[in-house]
Amino acid sequence: MRAGPGAAPGAGPVRVLVVDDHPIVREGLVALLDRADGVEVVGAAGDGEQAVALVAARSPDVVLMDLRMPGWDGVATTARITADHPGARVLVLTTWESDHDILGAVEAGARGYLLKAAPGEEIVAGVRAVAAGETALSPPVAARLVARARGGGSRPRLSAREREVLGLVAEGLGNPDIARRLFIGEATVKTHLARIFVKLGVDDRTRAVTRALECGILPPPSG
Repeated sequence: MRAGPGAAPGAGPVRVLVVDDHPIVREGLVALLDRADGVEVVGAAGDGEQAVALVAARSPDVVLMDLRMPGWDGVATTARITADHPGARVLVLTTWESDHDILGAVEAGARGYLLKAAPGEEIVAGVRAVAAGETALSPPVAARLVARARGGGSRPRLSAREREVLGLVAEGLGNPDIARRLFIGEATVKTHLARIFVKLGVDDRTRAVTRALECGILPPPSG
């Protein structure tokens, strides 16, 4: 669907690729997104290999990704897409909400994790949020991630670069300053922050720093 009242002024529609091995579910998601203002479905895939090929051919902004599929599962497909096509942001949509599934998807580079039981408007909002560089987490998923961060499970695993970025956020640096300090692009900083937010189950910089302090990822401030 072309950009409508819900789209940012002057912006094109959010281009979405739907990936699900169940034809009825896939068709339902395509229909849902086709009705949404500012969203354009550019393709639909029934397995991971087809999804990777369509990402290369059609350059979607967001890939709405199922987890359990024959052949390449959603985690393997997400890892392949995020490695080869960093401009395509993956939003997982699944019936599974175990810690293993959530963390596997996050480690593979997913920007969000929604459950198929979510209302249609939550799915559409999640697509828009991920396209804008934000995170999208269903409440049960966010609760699991927060519990882990607070000691309900193993400590969230941030990469060395993610810890560096978060440490500079804690010092009060903005994205341009972080990029200059680490000799990376500002877009790369935003990518690291998006992954940090998902891993910590938060949606802003202040909460990310607070959560990292709570679970020992960042050292307490001196003095």
